[in-house]
Amino acid sequence: MMAKAAKTRSKPQKTARPKRSFFWWLGIVPIMAVRWGMRLLLAAVVFVVLWVALYAVVNPPTTAYILTEGWRLDETRREWRDFDTISSHMPHAIVAAEDANFCNHWGFDMAAIRDALEDGSGRGASTISQQTVKNVFLWHGRNWTRKALEAAITPVMEAIWSKRRILEVYMNVAEFDEGIFGVGAAAPWYFGVDAKDLSPAQAARLAAILPNPKGRSAKRPSAFVQKRARAIAAGASTIRADGRNACFSG
Repeated sequence: MMAKAAKTRSKPQKTARPKRSFFWWLGIVPIMAVRWGMRLLLAAVVFVVLWVALYAVVNPPTTAYILTEGWRLDETRREWRDFDTISSHMPHAIVAAEDANFCNHWGFDMAAIRDALEDGSGRGASTISQQTVKNVFLWHGRNWTRKALEAAITPVMEAIWSKRRILEVYMNVAEFDEGIFGVGAAAPWYFGVDAKDLSPAQAARLAAILPNPKGRSAKRPSAFVQKRARAIAAGASTIRADGRNACFSG
């Protein structure tokens, strides 16, 4: 028998990888940087949304500002109070003092912002929602980074939290004196009463020292604070009467 001729198979030759030039790296590095930047941004957005959603049902244990003040003063006072365990006069006074259109906006009072810009005096136009975001999720201070983050987080919080929840958290983290945070600590500190027993005048006086509790006192009110408290009490009555309390009352 004839021997079958052995078939020879040639091995495929490995093609050498082309060397990546400097210009190739110059083009790919920015692309990779953008990709990783987008991933980090997406992760940050997801984290913030989950954080905001968590605090819709879980009371914030503390804030960056409370921790900072605790380190500076060695002690702070704060007692969390649920909305229904706070005198109804207090939220009405807070809204009258800080954000009369609280129930009618989605986090930003555009009319107040427009008036502040036209006035040119530098007076603030921050809503209770914006102040809650600043107090709970951010830090104090006037800089554009914080303002930008505040503007980004406020609509997220408004979309997830109820107005009643926003007001509840605000009343529990707002500073009412040096180291005194929340109505639960402020009521006995200033008036020797429980937060649920605050009278209209006492609630108005507490609201009158905001947003400058270190420069004003509810215990020894200046003529300015007394005048402001009277205006707040009148405003609170008006808010009750015209229905601008619909989002948090009842």
